[in-house]
Amino acid sequence: MENLDQHQAETLAAIAEAATVQAIEAIRVSALGKQGWVSALLKSLGGMTREQRHSEGPKIHAAREAVTAALSERKAALEHAALEARLAAETVDLSLPASETPRGSVHPVSQVMDELAEIFADMGFAVASGPEIEDDWHNFTALNMPETHPARAMHDTFYFPDRDAEGRSMLLRTHTSPVQIRAMLDQGAPLRVIAPGRVYRSDSDATHTPMFHQIEGLVIDKGIHLGHLKWTLETFLKAFFERDDIVLRLRPSYFPFTEPSVEVDVGYTLVGGKRVVGGSGDAPDGGWMEVLGSGMVNRKVIAFGGLDPDEWQGFAFGTGVDRLAMLKYGMDDLRAFFDGDARWLGHYGFGALDVPTLSGGVGVRA
Repeated sequence: MENLDQHQAETLAAIAEAATVQAIEAIRVSALGKQGWVSALLKSLGGMTREQRHSEGPKIHAAREAVTAALSERKAALEHAALEARLAAETVDLSLPASETPRGSVHPVSQVMDELAEIFADMGFAVASGPEIEDDWHNFTALNMPETHPARAMHDTFYFPDRDAEGRSMLLRTHTSPVQIRAMLDQGAPLRVIAPGRVYRSDSDATHTPMFHQIEGLVIDKGIHLGHLKWTLETFLKAFFERDDIVLRLRPSYFPFTEPSVEVDVGYTLVGGKRVVGGSGDAPDGGWMEVLGSGMVNRKVIAFGGLDPDEWQGFAFGTGVDRLAMLKYGMDDLRAFFDGDARWLGHYGFGALDVPTLSGGVGVRA
């Protein structure tokens, strides 16, 4: 006990001079550890008389509290100084070129959307948009789809329990075709628009997901015929796949909103066992695959759009943006588009500065 004041003074002085957290820990062990001098004094209380404990006990506890407080205060100061030094060293040079720092990537779907907009803008198309939560009149009725059409069934369409102010059923749109109706009602004719966007259907496997992306095209004018449709699609596909040997095949089909309706197949060749768009599908190493649905706009749909079908004609087409991305960039599983896997995005993604242009190439990779 005779050395209590000396031990305390020496320990407090050592704490004040400690330059590292490790030094603080060593002082704590020498004072408050099992073999430390404060611990030794506390153990000595058991051998003292009652009067000695009342006299010396408060001194020992006061010394322990003083050392403990000094240790905490000095340790906090050292940690704060270390943090400040690290923050000062971790500066970012904002003058560095953007390409020299790690950056995210543009999703292939977003890139293909930009490519499509660039291609169709060159052909005089404007971009139109509409709500993803749609009413059944715009989504089905105005597109000449009867009440008994299978697409209106609950197992194919995501319906909401509530109706709108006019009593119409509300749903997640199953295609971007409602935008055609809204564009005709809002803008009249002549009209030339594309409508890219998200759509929703109750389906999920390697090539289908409950949410995916579509693009619709609509032309309304006078004297429009199937020849205009074929030229538009051929020009679009040549620009998108950046090949001049694109060969199309139009097959008769049926869609409620077009009459006549045609499915559009594109020729492909097998390269290393994989399909590559281009060349005739009738070649020995080739084949045909469907890429688009299209046709002349049904008279009833033109009338629902507020136009006179005896005066105006038009064609429409639609395709999946995700499918186009898969064909062009060699992806084989649609589900990976929505997994958010950084490795997948790093491989298939695009640089933020890779803006698609017809002059520079719509498919230039980072």
